[in-house]
Amino acid sequence: MNNMKTGKIRIAFIGCGAIAGKHVTAVSRIDNAEIVGAFDINPESARSFSEKHSIPAFADIEEMVKKTDPDVFDIMTPSGAHAGNFFDLLRYNRHFVVEKPLALRLDDIDRILEECDRRGLKIFVVKQNRFNPPVQKLREAIEKGRFGKLVMGTIRVRWSRDQAYYDQKSWRGTWAYDGGVLTNQASHHIDMLIWMIGDVDSVMAKTATRLVRIEAEDTGIAILKFKNGALGVVEATTATRPKDLEGSISILGEKGSVEIGGFFMNELKTWNFSEPDEMDREVWERFSNVPAEPAWNHTEFFKDVVGSLNSERKGLIDGLEGRRSVELINAIYESAETGKEVFLRFTPKKCRLGVTDDK
Repeated sequence: MNNMKTGKIRIAFIGCGAIAGKHVTAVSRIDNAEIVGAFDINPESARSFSEKHSIPAFADIEEMVKKTDPDVFDIMTPSGAHAGNFFDLLRYNRHFVVEKPLALRLDDIDRILEECDRRGLKIFVVKQNRFNPPVQKLREAIEKGRFGKLVMGTIRVRWSRDQAYYDQKSWRGTWAYDGGVLTNQASHHIDMLIWMIGDVDSVMAKTATRLVRIEAEDTGIAILKFKNGALGVVEATTATRPKDLEGSISILGEKGSVEIGGFFMNELKTWNFSEPDEMDREVWERFSNVPAEPAWNHTEFFKDVVGSLNSERKGLIDGLEGRRSVELINAIYESAETGKEVFLRFTPKKCRLGVTDDK
């Protein structure tokens, strides 16, 4: 990993699916980072990706590492494959970027975190919406104490995914490799709720599979109690018809209310505080939307990755941060399965997420 001494971060892709294109766009905007190679278990996917983006593709990871000497592996495989990818790649002692979620099972995540910590390797979990300008300003308002006592936080994911979407990839909607709307589509929003309000004490949840034929849920709701006394509501579905409606978060406190809506928490809808602040006008004028530039927030995410690797600071979404949302999602499934209130920290017993026939 000699290139890190010069600040030029070399990134190798693991997986060449649809999301890889966004990563190419994002990294291409960063002067001190480059994509040096790509691997996919499907040779045709690797070849097609290589031809489209002029990036060397490999059918063998060992060969890719020897020829490209990457600093970072960027994992973009199906969610249920993440843990196996980590365990296969740890021997190379490279840092990791991984698309959400970090992994599906908490025991796998804990092993990954322990081993990476032992080896001094950094993990960065892709939660690009944390970099959305209105989200950043919401976080700033919370850190400044502008809300006073937090009362309630709500996320709403009302998206549309039809049967053709799930049929397109055999792993979609399965317990072993994907989970349902809570693990896949709503995981960004669940992460955001925890980031804004804090650790969850307990959860009660219900899930249903209403409009598509998949193993996991297309609809879920949960009521959260946070350790600071605030309450939370999770509403998530891919059964919105005929098209997507919203992906939003709202935070209510004794001194203010903020709602960020749009498709991916990208449009400021409400910014009301009882005590004015100099940031209020600036928020509406400069930070109320995400720039229209494709993969803009992914670019900001990779800037954070590069900055962390070229310094001693940790990334905004490290392995421990990535674990928090997975633990809550596991608890939501556990509650839906048992019909009981589940208290975090817990050991999953009835959660089917990430369970394959050999486990």
